Amino acid sequence: MTNKYFRTATALLASLFAVSPAWSADSAGVPAVDRERLAGLFDSIDPENVKTSPIDGWYTIQKGSLVAYISNDGRYLLQGDLIDLDTQVNLSEQSRTDARREIMSELGNDEVISFAPSEVKFTVSVFTDVDCTYCRRLHSQIEQYMANGIEIRYLLYPRGGPASAAWNTSEAVWCASDRGEALTMAKLDRKFESSSCDASIVQDHYILGQEVGLSGTPAIVLDDGELIAGYMPPDALKMRLEQKAAINANIAASE
Repeated sequence: MTNKYFRTATALLASLFAVSPAWSADSAGVPAVDRERLAGLFDSIDPENVKTSPIDGWYTIQKGSLVAYISNDGRYLLQGDLIDLDTQVNLSEQSRTDARREIMSELGNDEVISFAPSEVKFTVSVFTDVDCTYCRRLHSQIEQYMANGIEIRYLLYPRGGPASAAWNTSEAVWCASDRGEALTMAKLDRKFESSSCDASIVQDHYILGQEVGLSGTPAIVLDDGELIAGYMPPDALKMRLEQKAAINANIAASE
């Protein structure tokens, strides 16, 4: 297998999976010589990204929510989900979920635009584009989400990238004195007051969106790391969150 192939495979993996730790994979369980050797086959993989896997003779390659598998000899690269048929658990998706939870937990309140009810029952993070139709639909119901006890923590994700008009608008939103109001105005195609400031947070949000593996906007990330791709109505989201809370409570009670 050529280095050119591995460079291509790495780029493909990044585009398909974007970035994450896997199940309970552990880089310390891989001999240092193997980590160095296998990481050297890729342009963007570090030795600590080579981890153990549940399959004998294979290692996990894990970077953010990117999850793939490589044979110990470095000959075969496997892209796709690994499913434990005994437990009916998708180990790859579990790994991506764990990674998203860890990534999002490091995000401070000063790094998002928050719409919170007086009594917060649930919190979700939403990657949003100021122009996308379903992002605007979600935001048009922001009062209903809050009435359901849901805090929406927005991250700015202009889908067109740094050269897009939405990117410039997102930077202006971040530099506004009232970011929440500015975001609302931007989604209504209305003018709002802004000023000059360090708007590098938009770049940070954009990279973060790629790391959690979103494929479009809106993208909703729950506290446990589950990624909901697309719009979900307020009542449906409340039901999903309540179901998760009930399941977690039952698990805790049985332990």
